[in-house]
Order: sequence, then structure tokens, then C-alpha cells
Amino acid sequence: MSSHPQNEHTSDDDGAVHAHVAPTKLYIGIFLALVAATVLTIGLSLVHLGTWNLAIAVVIATAKAALVVTFFMHLKDDNRFHALIFVGTLLFAGIFLAYTLNDTQHRGQVDRVNGSQMNDATGERAPGGLP
Repeated sequence: MSSHPQNEHTSDDDGAVHAHVAPTKLYIGIFLALVAATVLTIGLSLVHLGTWNLAIAVVIATAKAALVVTFFMHLKDDNRFHALIFVGTLLFAGIFLAYTLNDTQHRGQVDRVNGSQMNDATGERAPGGLP
């Protein structure tokens, strides 16, 4: 006879902490991928691509965070709802970042008094503000 009462509301989750064993090769591979992505980010900082530098660096950082969360924090072995929360967080953070970048790139066009440091009529530096 089982020591646990059986009813229709029982779940597969017993609330206990279970070890997630993965091969050492996997962790070494992930570590090398993270090091390679870090080197790629450093290399990207040395190349001038204009506004693409930030976008590419954010994509690389997001991929690195996804690797860490998926494997080192064992999200792949956890409840799928937690993975949905993680992906939703990335999605909304990306949306907020896109709106912020759009605002800062076009602020001088919208707010000519406070947002622009150039006089549109002459092309010279606008008077006032920081030197």
C-alpha cells in the first residue's frame, strides 16, 4: 500500500529538489561558446558599424544569457511555464529597447529645442548647453 493518498488532484511534481546530471563535455562546450561570444563582443567593439554595434552586442548578450539560463540554471529541465516567462521577458525587454533606441535616434528631429545640438538652419553648433 502506498504512503501517499491518491486523489484526482495529485501532480507529478513532488516538491523535492532533483539533481540534473549533464555530461562534463556539455558544460565545457557551453563555457567555450560563452568565451567565444565574449571574444566576439570585444572584437565587435573594435569595429565601427554605426548603430549596428549596439544591436549586434545586445543579440550576442541575449544569446549568452539564454545559454546560461538554459544549461547552467537548468531551465531546460524545469517547468515549461518558466521557459515561457523567460522568453516573454526577453521579448518585452527587446520591445522596450527598440522604443528607447527609436526615441533617442529621432529626438533631435522631434524636439528641436531640447534634443538637437546642431542649428538646422546653419549646420553650426547650437548656442548654449555643454561645450
